[in-house]
Amino acid sequence: MSMFDSQQRKAVQRTLQALRRSQSARPGEQYGAPGNGSSVLLSCVTVACFIALWFAATNLGWVKPLFLPAPQAVWEQMIAVAQDGFADASLLTHIGWSALRVFSAFALAVVTAIPLGILMGVNRIARGIFDPLVEFYRPLPPLAYLPLVVIWMGIGEGSKVLLIYLAMFAPLALSARAGVRSVAIEQIHALYSMGASRGQVLRHVIMPAALPEMLTGMRIAIGFGWTTLVAAEMVAATAGLGFMVLSASKFMVTEVVIMGILVIGLLALLFDFGMRALERRLVPWKGKV
Repeated sequence: MSMFDSQQRKAVQRTLQALRRSQSARPGEQYGAPGNGSSVLLSCVTVACFIALWFAATNLGWVKPLFLPAPQAVWEQMIAVAQDGFADASLLTHIGWSALRVFSAFALAVVTAIPLGILMGVNRIARGIFDPLVEFYRPLPPLAYLPLVVIWMGIGEGSKVLLIYLAMFAPLALSARAGVRSVAIEQIHALYSMGASRGQVLRHVIMPAALPEMLTGMRIAIGFGWTTLVAAEMVAATAGLGFMVLSASKFMVTEVVIMGILVIGLLALLFDFGMRALERRLVPWKGKV
């Protein structure tokens, strides 16, 4: 019996020594967390396959150029518009006006919707007043209330910015409210037990815990903003990417339509990459705890 116990002890010791020599695994590394690992290579391959399919479909005559122009035709059109302009404005002018409208509305939405969302999360009276209003208008398409915005604000820049602002407001407010409501009650009770005030709880517990949801809401809101841009620039605009796309579609210039879509998508993608970098810097714990 003692010999058997001695063999067991030696086996356990060998196992412990092997575990000490091995490197410790990060959380999710041993068995594989859902979605763990880099997907950059797969994304690059997907984009390359999409461009190759587009090139083959247009150059082999599968699709008529009127419906889908070839990639080289879109590139040539982009160079021509960058040099000579389109609809009495250069490409940089179109980009500048669209970016000004979208980011002005985004800044206005951030400074109004996020405080309201936080208030809705921490105060039941504010939640009871504003939540039905936000939830009611949130699913409405911007084109539904575009005529009302034009009646209120006219056909100037104010109506365009207001339309984009309204499209961004609801996602930002609801994400801020959801972030506040997701805070662990144990953390709040722990801070109160140490004599903290409501302001200190809001600053040191609620705001840091709600920040990941707020940043995600910003990424979603800017997507709604670029989506609404085309509808906003239907209202007496003389420059802008949405205006350029709409003008080109009237004359069946499909190359300019595709070019405008690609430029809008590229701008939105660059902003999204910037927001992801900001998330990694401000909330490095997101997805790890």
